[in-house]
Amino acid sequence: MTFRIGCAIWGYKAWVGDLFPIGSRSGDFLNLYSRRFTTVEGNTTFYSIPDRPTVQRWTDETPDGFKFCLKLPRDITHQGTLADRLPNAIAFLEHMSGLGDRLGPLFVQLPPSYSPQQFEDLATFLKGWHSDKAQLAVEVRHGDWFRERESDRLNQLLEKLGVGRVLLDTRPIYECPDDPQVHSERRKPQVPVSFSVTADFSLIRYISHPDLDFNRPYLEEWVTQVNQSLQHGKQVYFFVHCPVEERSPGNARYFQHQLERHAVAVPPLPWDSFEQPPAQLSLF
Repeated sequence: MTFRIGCAIWGYKAWVGDLFPIGSRSGDFLNLYSRRFTTVEGNTTFYSIPDRPTVQRWTDETPDGFKFCLKLPRDITHQGTLADRLPNAIAFLEHMSGLGDRLGPLFVQLPPSYSPQQFEDLATFLKGWHSDKAQLAVEVRHGDWFRERESDRLNQLLEKLGVGRVLLDTRPIYECPDDPQVHSERRKPQVPVSFSVTADFSLIRYISHPDLDFNRPYLEEWVTQVNQSLQHGKQVYFFVHCPVEERSPGNARYFQHQLERHAVAVPPLPWDSFEQPPAQLSLF
């Protein structure tokens, strides 16, 4: 499977009656989600590492081919230098290897304070990663990483090591007349979007506007970008977020349908086998 799509989380109560059948219980959310989407970002590990019985339960409740793309814990990525915490990162990798073939690429989300001045620290960390056990991607947030010189330097490092660059797109929630994050506890960073693919996979985090219509031009652009990656044999993981979490699954489904119409062959969305999509999602 070269293309997988999902959301940042697998359980949200307001999804009952839309993504999940009416009457669904929270304990069933992972099982239901994994039979409608093909991957999940797994933001939960940023805040807390699950115990081994929980990891085993995640494996047991999901079907073959489903992938968890987990974020490294903030105690590793947000507490100063990365190189000093490489042993902790490897221990986390070993722990999450309990997912077996459900384990997808992991990713490092660097804080806005982590700048290109710490390039050597990042390089040391990435060189010590056990890439034979799991792919790794990096998301940078300091503005200087997006300057041409520093961006090129970062991309060259990632390409050399086979590490992915997380492609974060927050344009829909900033290039708009309203403020979709007005009730959000944690605001997404406003950084330039990068389309650089530095490994044999691409991990894309699309922060959607709650209004589907406002997303159309951005998603049209991503159809082109994803299609190019797939044509070059890349594996693509596409995650749809939204400040209004109720809208994430529908926005993800819309993108899947546009990709099916305009791109190379992609696997069908399992969700579509349960019901016919709403009529408005078929319109571009």
